[in-house]
Amino acid sequence: MTNIAIIGYGYWGKNLFRNFQSHKNIEIKYVIDKDKQKLEYINKHFPSINTEINYKITLEDKSIDALIIATPSSSHYIIAKEALLAGKHVFIEKPMTTSLKDALELKKIAINQNKIIQIDHTFIYTSAVRKIKELINNKEIGDILFFDSTRINLGIFQSDVNVLWDLAAHDISIMHFLIKDKPLSVQAVGISHATNNIENIAYLTIRFKKNIIAHFNCSWSSPVKIRMLLIGGENKMIVFNDLEPTEKLKIYQTNLKNNIDKYRNNLLVDYRTGDLFIPKLDNTEALYNITHEFIQCIKQNKQPESNADFGIEVIRILEAAEESIKHRGKEVILDDI
Repeated sequence: MTNIAIIGYGYWGKNLFRNFQSHKNIEIKYVIDKDKQKLEYINKHFPSINTEINYKITLEDKSIDALIIATPSSSHYIIAKEALLAGKHVFIEKPMTTSLKDALELKKIAINQNKIIQIDHTFIYTSAVRKIKELINNKEIGDILFFDSTRINLGIFQSDVNVLWDLAAHDISIMHFLIKDKPLSVQAVGISHATNNIENIAYLTIRFKKNIIAHFNCSWSSPVKIRMLLIGGENKMIVFNDLEPTEKLKIYQTNLKNNIDKYRNNLLVDYRTGDLFIPKLDNTEALYNITHEFIQCIKQNKQPESNADFGIEVIRILEAAEESIKHRGKEVILDDI
């Protein structure tokens, strides 16, 4: 039996609670939250689970194997650090931390303590993204030429991180999962319409060493909600619309190839439109998949896919984007860690 404590019972914490509870050989021993009404709900419906306002009691409890951290981003580092030093595995809601320095320190502590860090980059565990990965690995779409993401809505303005840390983190994790080439540089612009000067609209461009470009459009200030990802390959193009209830993934047999031989200095682009293919996808919840992997990694002492290194790469890009915004869109070169 693996004993866990869930720190934070907000919107995402409730989803994590539900999924961890669905696994066999898992016991949720604590739910921690500062909101007493949420704790009263747990006491009423799950009387065997302990509830507390302060998470530190879980650090002292030797029976707790892992902490599930679903708190505001700015608190991830300190809670995870204390948990690791107390000998606990940690599962952290994205982003891993709000700085690259803190993320690297957590990785070092986890190695020294022989503990697992898993970052909740849920989208790489969806059947749609897994299918895209399969198509890329099988070379069905050819070399990737562009990655274009739109994630906008009329959402909650976060108080500790800007819109890129909140929304782009999802699609950066997908990009990192799908594209193995290292990104070369980052450029970003954004604007804040709030008094806290935290950007609520931002645009991010990432360039790679190969001829690949990625672009991210993020906003908390849109009257419509869009969750759209476009991936252009030499042979096929993919549209991932996460708001579609059934047909989330569409593969277009649209060929984009360069005919350079005929024209020495002029580039002729030949567009060929073909059939549309809509694959059938597994409907298993992505959160079930990622929570299952976390449990198995604890049992088998192995690293998950969304491990510390994965989370660090996402933060490296986000931190560079923040620097670029501060310097009005200056190109920031991504140094190797």
